[in-house]
Amino acid sequence: MTTVAPPLPNVSQPRLASIDAYRGLVMFLMMAEVLRLSGVARALTKAGQESQVWNFLAWHQSHVEWAGCSLHDLIQPSFSFLVGVALPFSIASRMAKGQSRGGMLFHAVLRAVVLVLIGVFLRSMGAKQTNWTFEDTLSQIGLGYVPLFLLGFTKQRWQFVALIAILVGYWAAFYFYPLPPEDFDYTTVGVPEDWKYHYTGLAAHWNKNSNLAIACDTWLQQWLPRSAAINRGGYATLSFIPTLGTMILGLIAGGWLKLQEPAWKRIGSFIAVGGLLIGLGLGAHESGLCPCVKRIWTPSWVLYSGGWCFLLLAFFYTTIDVTGWTSWSFPLRVIGANSIAAYLLADVTREFIVSSLNTHFGHALFSHLDAIYRPFWVGLAVLLIEWLILYWMYRQKIHIRI
Repeated sequence: MTTVAPPLPNVSQPRLASIDAYRGLVMFLMMAEVLRLSGVARALTKAGQESQVWNFLAWHQSHVEWAGCSLHDLIQPSFSFLVGVALPFSIASRMAKGQSRGGMLFHAVLRAVVLVLIGVFLRSMGAKQTNWTFEDTLSQIGLGYVPLFLLGFTKQRWQFVALIAILVGYWAAFYFYPLPPEDFDYTTVGVPEDWKYHYTGLAAHWNKNSNLAIACDTWLQQWLPRSAAINRGGYATLSFIPTLGTMILGLIAGGWLKLQEPAWKRIGSFIAVGGLLIGLGLGAHESGLCPCVKRIWTPSWVLYSGGWCFLLLAFFYTTIDVTGWTSWSFPLRVIGANSIAAYLLADVTREFIVSSLNTHFGHALFSHLDAIYRPFWVGLAVLLIEWLILYWMYRQKIHIRI
């Protein structure tokens, strides 16, 4: 007997402050790149004043070279995860306003196209021509958004089926893609000569710039002009497929948030699933079954980073929506309520703000500061101005939405 998923309830729910706060943390970490913590740490070391505190901060504001995870590496999976978390609430809100599924699908397609194009625009800044590359976070989300939207109307068991199919299928696709010859010169594909992450055995199928995803980008270059066929950082277009897996994890979490059940049960589920996913991701990495690599978004990375996303959601949901302790999160909620604006501020206006400070206050504004820490203080001023812009938008109820 065929079962049909019941229609989603035509009832909107109040906006959860925890989602805005979590999204705000993610965008704050991205905006805070302007603090140049790595530069300060290197300058201190060069001056013979090496600081373990600054080294720790710098490490967590940098992406790991290949396998592993820093706090900075959780920005993109968290942003993708939260797209999924918000979707059930968005669908319910639109249905409550009387929108048809066809109209919502049209909006989803339009939103996906706009996200992809914004990503291309950001990747093309400073280039001599449009750089048709799709590794940007927004492009990756856009490429997977329509399938995610369609899954938002299905029962959760089909969402789990889709997730498993993506993880297993993507793993198998890499596994069956042939390895390069044993004498392959990795420097010809932009891998440094002293590269520490040349895997052997099964894990070799996920070596940098010699895998299925890079082959796909090499093929794409003949159709879409880009600055280089291979991203020297190892990032690839095809990562949008496992990124969809991360968004499905968020969709599942968002569905649980909408259930009419005790809060402690939701929190327990988030913590249990988070711990399980982290364990599965680490197990796959340590066993050599699948390295945990964010840059090519391996299936084990989907699991590991997804586990952290569940734990972070549990923290924000517990401390804000369950206990009602919201005041501490206000600066984050200001950012999270306008995440697209924050994303653009971080990517587009940074140099403009620094130039404006020099124009209106003179280059001597920061010249009296210690040269080692000067980039940090300049960055802090920029970060404060960016937050004040977002605060003004928040007070004026101006929200950039796609």
